[in-house]
Parts: sequence; structure tokens; C-alpha cells
Amino acid sequence: MKWQHILKDFLLYAKIERSLAVNTIKAYERDLNKLIYWLEDHEINARPDSIKTVELRAYIYDLAKKVSARSQARALSSLKAFFNYLILENYRKDNPLELVETPKIGRKLPDTLSTTEVDALINSIDRSTAQGERNRAILETLYGCGLRVSELITLKISDLFFKEGFIKVTGKGDKQRFIPIGDFTMKVINLYIDEVRVHSPIKPQYKDTLFLNRRGASLTRAMIFHIIKELKVKAGIKKKISPHTFRHSFATHLLENGADLRSIQMMLGHESITTTEIYMHVDRAHLTKVLEKHHPRA
Repeated sequence: MKWQHILKDFLLYAKIERSLAVNTIKAYERDLNKLIYWLEDHEINARPDSIKTVELRAYIYDLAKKVSARSQARALSSLKAFFNYLILENYRKDNPLELVETPKIGRKLPDTLSTTEVDALINSIDRSTAQGERNRAILETLYGCGLRVSELITLKISDLFFKEGFIKVTGKGDKQRFIPIGDFTMKVINLYIDEVRVHSPIKPQYKDTLFLNRRGASLTRAMIFHIIKELKVKAGIKKKISPHTFRHSFATHLLENGADLRSIQMMLGHESITTTEIYMHVDRAHLTKVLEKHHPRA
């Protein structure tokens, strides 16, 4: 059994049968290839169906010298998923990593923006240009709907149900959800569509894509990061931010203003409520105020 052959089958299984996100599948591929290259470099002739725990422990120990605990945990998760697949396909009877513990990485609290900082970023946009109006619509959509950057760049005009007050979003694993959208965000998007996008030279395959670059094609993740980086400098914001910061801010501000976790979970597209619960730890000062206001013994 050759590594590359079974790796190809595993990635196909992850894509078709488990419908995992593209980024997750790419991470699996990177992590498995690192193991394969390590085995070759150390001249260890171990096949996927016969490799032992001791050999994998040696690899993980070597990896720990080079990467963070978080990267180790992700690599270990990829390897465990791979060997579970081998069990599923009857190539192995055991997972050699079953008893190998995942490094403790703690729970990283997300960075957030205040409403003043969100306004400062949006106000720093030069709206005298077509790209300025587009960038304003992009930021308002990220913050107004709590989208992932991958969801933003694949958003289509046919996904906009403004009469009903919703947009349809395709998230991780191609799972779709409907997110409510506010009047102001709808107004900004319509302004971009009617005043800017209508005058763009759009390539045929991108006629339904909402946000376009100057060449009439879809924007890339890297371009969204670049736009936000430039605006951060113009707005004089020192903290490290990314497109995901708007998603964190969306959830945090909803929670601060009384939204329940279940509703936030549905809007963010989290499979588990425990993922959403991280926002309970973001603003302890706010939680103290809630206790003082609502508890009879406060």
C-alpha cells in the first residue's frame, strides 16, 4: 500500500462522502504529506497499514520542536482522521494514534472591534471611487451579517432575498443557511449594485457573483485581507485585525445587546453551541453589568 495512493482516496472521501470544507481538505493534505516526507527523510519504510505508534510518536516529537502547540494539535487531528479512514475501509484494525494525547492549547479569545472602530474603518474609505463604494459594501456585509471571508467572496446576487430580509450563505461543507440582513446593509449593497457594479465589465462566469474586482472577476481572500489592512492603517487602528475580526465583532455586539446564544449560533453557522459560547468570555465587564441589572440579589 503506497502513501500517496491511499492519501488520494482519503481526500476524495473527505470531499465527497463527508462534504468537508476545501480548506480542511487542504490542511489534511498538507499534514499527511509532511509525515510522508519525514518518513522518506529518515529512511523509515513504514506503510500506512502497518506503521506503528512508536514511529508516529517520533514524528510528532520532531514536529513539536518546529511548530506551535496549535499546529501540532491540527496535524494530530489530521493524522487521526486518516487512520480512522483506514479502519473504516478495513485496511487497519487499530488507530496507532488513539492513545496519543493532543497538546493543550487553551482557548484563544477572538479579537474584536468596538462600534467606534468599525465606524472609523468604514469612514476611512474613499467613496469617490468605484472601488471605495464596493469596499464599503464589503465591510458593511462582513460586519452586518457576520460572514466568513470565504462566504463573502462566493456570495451571489441570486442569494440576496431583500424583500424577505434575508441572504442565503453557503458555509463550511457547502452547508447553506439564511441570515437576516438589516435595512442599512441592504441599502449599501443596493447602492454598490446600482451605481458601481452595473458599470463593471463582468466576465460571463461571474455574472451572478456579487463582489467583483476591476477585471470583472470574483475577489480573492487575499484581496479582502489587503483591503482591510490598508483601511486599518488609514483609520489609525493599532490592533491586529482581519476579515474574521468583523465576524467576531458581529457576534460580540449581538451578545452585548441581549441576543441569545442559540440565535447567534444559527446566524454564524456553528454546528455546536460550544463554539459560539466563546463569545461569553469576550467581555466580562458586560456580563457583570447584566448580572447587576437583572439578578434580584445584585
